[in-house]
Amino acid sequence: MENPKFQISKDNAGEYRFLLKAKNGEPILRSSEGYTTKQNCQNGISSVKTNAPYDSRYDRKTAINGQYYFILNARNGEALGISEMYNSQYSRNDGIDAVKRDAPNAPIEDLTISASSYRNW
Repeated sequence: MENPKFQISKDNAGEYRFLLKAKNGEPILRSSEGYTTKQNCQNGISSVKTNAPYDSRYDRKTAINGQYYFILNARNGEALGISEMYNSQYSRNDGIDAVKRDAPNAPIEDLTISASSYRNW
């Protein structure tokens, strides 16, 4: 078991994205957009942390293929993150509960910092 955490990474287009991992290491929420700067990505994580506890901020959805997912929105309705796909509404609701519980205090792991970027002293 790991601790819940946000991970920041860069995608193939060079944009920053975040992923929230649950205690079991499984992804439960990813950024709904790419960010041009790391600071903007960190701001997105801060907004997730702020909005995660409020049930009214979650849109519970069903995909065309019948799987279930959710979107976490900011107070202004802007999408902050999207969940993985779930096979049941029950599993989706467990995912929402995990985001509510884990996101507010989850630390951030920056995967964009490589060992080679540290200066040798």
